[in-house]
Amino acid sequence: MGRRLLCSLLPRLFPPPSVRGRHRMLSLESVQPSKRPRSSLMVPPRIGTHNGTFHCDEALACALLRLLPQYRDAEIVRTRDPKKLASCDIVVDVGGEYDPQRHRYDHHQRSFTETMSSLSPGKPWQTKLSSAGLIYLHFGHKLLAQLLGTSEEDSMVGTLYDKMYENFVEEVDAVDNGISQWEGEPRYALTTTLSARVARLNPTWNQPNQDTEAGFKCAMDLVQEEFLQRLYFYQHSWLPARALVEEALAQRFQVDPSGEIIELSKGGCPWKEHLYHLESGLSPPVTITFVIYTDQAGQWRVQCVPKELHSFQSRLPLPESWRGLRDEALDQISGIPDCVFVHASGFIGGHRTREGALSMAHATLAQRPAPMPPINPLIQ
Repeated sequence: MGRRLLCSLLPRLFPPPSVRGRHRMLSLESVQPSKRPRSSLMVPPRIGTHNGTFHCDEALACALLRLLPQYRDAEIVRTRDPKKLASCDIVVDVGGEYDPQRHRYDHHQRSFTETMSSLSPGKPWQTKLSSAGLIYLHFGHKLLAQLLGTSEEDSMVGTLYDKMYENFVEEVDAVDNGISQWEGEPRYALTTTLSARVARLNPTWNQPNQDTEAGFKCAMDLVQEEFLQRLYFYQHSWLPARALVEEALAQRFQVDPSGEIIELSKGGCPWKEHLYHLESGLSPPVTITFVIYTDQAGQWRVQCVPKELHSFQSRLPLPESWRGLRDEALDQISGIPDCVFVHASGFIGGHRTREGALSMAHATLAQRPAPMPPINPLIQ
């Protein structure tokens, strides 16, 4: 899968929308390197990184740099020769030094322990940085502002900078530095991560041709495509969803007197993370239990809010007796006509009407066990 094929897929996946408002919409045209005129006196900048087996972090570091105007035409120099590296304008993932003043961004030296939190006070992430994280830390705001068509001072840049680090770059940092996601043995193997897919672009041990140059170019194409896809999603889907959740929370008592059910005006939006962030500021305080919305077929869903963002456990699942049932069987057991289904785990159900979806939520709230009264330790 070469650069031409990968780049040709982007406009099909994400047709560029029209430009409206103050921000330029991220599209293929806005990020592809433009060939600037060269004279015999113009020498393109050189980005140095190590040769041999490549990894996701330096592929991403180089790809991000090449999205910046000053490095668009940069030559990638893959070597461990100190003399050749010394001639490079910027060096990533090799050289044994971290010196941003001289544009040297390695993380392998024993003395290096930096994290996003240590280098950018106020940021919460404490994963040791790789070359990808270092480039993102030093160039990320400038890069995002350029891709989004706005200034670095725009609050959207800061919001998406944090989001892209937490949900894209930090994973690359952690994998390259050998930091596990969890303690103990995982329940199953993850073999399709971005870092794993980059690793598989290296020649296998028994291939006659062990040259890695072509594979590294494919790796840069791969990580650039994924970075831009993720940024596009956060700009055009994740950020706009926040406004929908804010509106739903503001109108929650019009949906149900309990305030525990919210209705989204558009189904399919990524609401969970926004709900957790906004819920803590509600007055009076309330814990949202159900979200109702329409699906693509125009029918209604009632979805339980998870206990935590990435949890598969619900704050209050739909009744156990409903789970796994559909249509008439579900109508009979629930007492609510025109039901469609309830998932076997009870986290979501479907109904043909808005009123029916609300009835499913109401019935579940009514079956909730009453909280135990506090025990007075002075009463024996």
